[in-house]
Amino acid sequence: MVLEVEPHEVAENVYWVWDGVKRYLCTKNLDRGFSVYGEQLFRSEGDEYREWVPYRSKLAAALIKGMRAVPIRPGTRTLYLGAASGTTVSHVSDIVGAGGMVYAVEYSPRVLSQFIERVAKRRRNVVPIFGDARLPERYAFLVGTVDVIYCDVAQPDQARIVVDNARLFFRRRGGRVLVAIKARSIDSTEDPERVFRREIGIMEEGGLTVEQRIELEPYELDHVLVAARFTGG
Repeated sequence: MVLEVEPHEVAENVYWVWDGVKRYLCTKNLDRGFSVYGEQLFRSEGDEYREWVPYRSKLAAALIKGMRAVPIRPGTRTLYLGAASGTTVSHVSDIVGAGGMVYAVEYSPRVLSQFIERVAKRRRNVVPIFGDARLPERYAFLVGTVDVIYCDVAQPDQARIVVDNARLFFRRRGGRVLVAIKARSIDSTEDPERVFRREIGIMEEGGLTVEQRIELEPYELDHVLVAARFTGG
């Protein structure tokens, strides 16, 4: 099978792979031959690409739904809050490459152990952290400063968590934040749109300037991904 590979329009180290029938969003695999979550692997001209499934990753869904700019790029130091089993973290690892780092915070010991086995042990640019994203001062000594914070913690106080981490880990104004907001995890009874507006308001009061809001349906219901820039606070 002859594959066509094209760079993504706005995301560095992200690609479209076309097999003649279907187009797949992909990242170039840092851990050749290994599939993290059952995703397809494609080989073309000596490189290997991993399918980035939008139904499994909110960041992939945002890219497909029209994300205008992606602050995670080669060499980026990224703090990832809510690593879970590592699906999206593994693709972020592919993107930042050997010159970048991903500091991945997860609160569940059981989930973290799975993440370590399938992702962190196999990738030198991933640092697993057992920690509570609401208490960033407890893992600050492991992280230092970062360029991007990605937050997917599904907590009622998610916006405040993002603000507290941004104030601690950005060395200057201009740091970028990506936040996956699930309305039902914040308030299962309130209208999702009201939840989104309230969470964005808290972020803006905390010194974040929202640059884009991306609806993630049909990949995720009652979800948005918010891209913001830290302007101080």
